[in-house]
Amino acid sequence: MEKQHKIAFIGAGAMAEAMIAGMTKTLYKPNQLIVTNRANKDRLSYLANTYGVRTETNKQQAVQEADIIILAMKPKDVANSMAEFVSSIREDHLIISVLAGVATDSIVELAKKRVPVVRAMPNTSAAIGKSATAISLGKFANEQHLAIAKSLFETVGLVTVVEEHHLHAVTALSGSGPAYVYYLVEAMEKAANEIGLESNVAKSLILQTIIGAAEMLKHSPKHPSALRKEVTSPNGTTEAGIRVLEAYRYQEAMIACIKRAMERSIELGKELIAMTK
Repeated sequence: MEKQHKIAFIGAGAMAEAMIAGMTKTLYKPNQLIVTNRANKDRLSYLANTYGVRTETNKQQAVQEADIIILAMKPKDVANSMAEFVSSIREDHLIISVLAGVATDSIVELAKKRVPVVRAMPNTSAAIGKSATAISLGKFANEQHLAIAKSLFETVGLVTVVEEHHLHAVTALSGSGPAYVYYLVEAMEKAANEIGLESNVAKSLILQTIIGAAEMLKHSPKHPSALRKEVTSPNGTTEAGIRVLEAYRYQEAMIACIKRAMERSIELGKELIAMTK
């Protein structure tokens, strides 16, 4: 990735901030990144003060200066947002979309040019360089564009290349995945409080437990079920807890959660197509 490339973020929400945080810690200088959003000047001031990036209220100006455009607005806003700067899009731009559910063909249509598009699904762990990101190419993107996008997202974590039709599943699994883990931790912290542990003690124990379990999963050749059984002594405390999770259909709930998130990703894409007809 050439360090002189300028990148315009269209959208300044949580995902944009996570990427900015990760990118400015690694390959990119803050002045290479231009950030703009719909109307929230306070948000732009915060990003400028926190990360040293440039901000711009004029989207056309930001796009004109950039080599790479990162679409990071809400999926429902993409059509209206792109209409504001479509005249500034060039065919030598690279558009990278991190929008859940939005197909590369839809973005090409909104751009009204044969512009290369790479669709990506990172997650907010990009802020600490630990994102799990999947990327796929649009019809006008080539291997060079893939290399640029891969290099960019490797600054914020692990990158996997997939066929675009798999990105709905990726969105549900790893794109939304951190929220599922945080939701679990919320429950563990509430339980710790109810059984009398101090919050600071509980937090450190919970975090190290999750980190340790993740490392075990990463480095052990054993299936997760085998690792679980190693912790679960017959008639012991873990088995008692697991029985409650089974009674509440914990695994079934998680499977249904991921499937519904995937369905919603598909719905978002269809909603955009309907809006642009």
